[in-house]
Amino acid sequence: MSSPSPASGPAASGSAPTADTAPLSLCAREPRVPAERLVAEMVPPPRFDAVRFGTYVPDPAQPSQREAVQVLEGFAAGLGGRPAGGGRRGLFGFGRSRAPKTPAGPRGVYLDGGYGVGKTHLLASLWHATEAEPSRKAFGTFVELTNLVGALGFQQTVRTLSGHELLCIDEFELDDPGDTVLVSTLLSRLVEAGVALAATSNTLPGKLGEGRFAAADFLREIQGLSAHFRTLRIDGEDYRHRGLPEAPAPFTEEQVTAAAQATAGASLDSFGALLDHLARVHPSRYGALTDGLGAVCLTGVRPVPDQSTALRLVVLADRLYDREVPVVASGAPFDQLFGEDMLKGGYRKKYFRAISRLTALARDGARLVEPPRD
Repeated sequence: MSSPSPASGPAASGSAPTADTAPLSLCAREPRVPAERLVAEMVPPPRFDAVRFGTYVPDPAQPSQREAVQVLEGFAAGLGGRPAGGGRRGLFGFGRSRAPKTPAGPRGVYLDGGYGVGKTHLLASLWHATEAEPSRKAFGTFVELTNLVGALGFQQTVRTLSGHELLCIDEFELDDPGDTVLVSTLLSRLVEAGVALAATSNTLPGKLGEGRFAAADFLREIQGLSAHFRTLRIDGEDYRHRGLPEAPAPFTEEQVTAAAQATAGASLDSFGALLDHLARVHPSRYGALTDGLGAVCLTGVRPVPDQSTALRLVVLADRLYDREVPVVASGAPFDQLFGEDMLKGGYRKKYFRAISRLTALARDGARLVEPPRD
């Protein structure tokens, strides 16, 4: 696991924190993110800077994990070297094609599995192993990809990504019909341009969107997407909690405030105020919202009131997790953030992922809290 980058982790400040450090406030931040930054940041996040296939440790009880490493190593070996101006190379090293209009067979790999089996680790390892300049391979979440289209426009996004050797899409889950059509069309255009695709998700490609909408036209679009990928199923348990102690119970408000004051670069906000603020900031800016944070301290955590709020919180949790920002909180435990109806609904995979990631960050944050004095 990589160390936090200078602008994203607890070491962001060169000076030791003092007890009277004034905490920052996420609610006071209103970041503006130029489109150029969105493109430049399409690389593996700081948490995955140093990961490689060699640092992935397959579970001996899960042979699918070792198989996935072997397949992806072969996939990476078949990439690299496509001229920037065009031309294609077979995904598994079978030489150059004479640029057929529609390549035969899958143009990518799709990593399917449960939470915390190392899919993002493997996806980032593929990005690192592909022999191409960073400017010719892209890595981003599904949400970040749709945000890029929103910032650049569809045609400019196609032009920007068409010269790439590889596009890696993490958390590939379709949440609404508009995104289904958008991404289906975008990936089809990129495949035609010879771009290799790799993606992760917790749902098999042919099942994307199931439980969220059922219109025949949109199901047809989803089934078309699945033809672009060779599916690799990765079994296993969530490594974020494997053999680790239970997540810490929520702290008192006094403990959270003290931790914020004693931690360099920490923010301190009430949970309710933060949820209100997230509604005023576009999710594409949540990464910038967390720039330079040493920790996020929250008071009064409570179940989220509605699905729109919950989905915004999921995006923030992903950005905090990517940047390895510890979380210290009072109020309700994170496994009570989402109501029973949400955890049984169409977005349940997102919510369980957020619980898993926030729990891991809360475990990291526990070391920032002074133990109570007798």
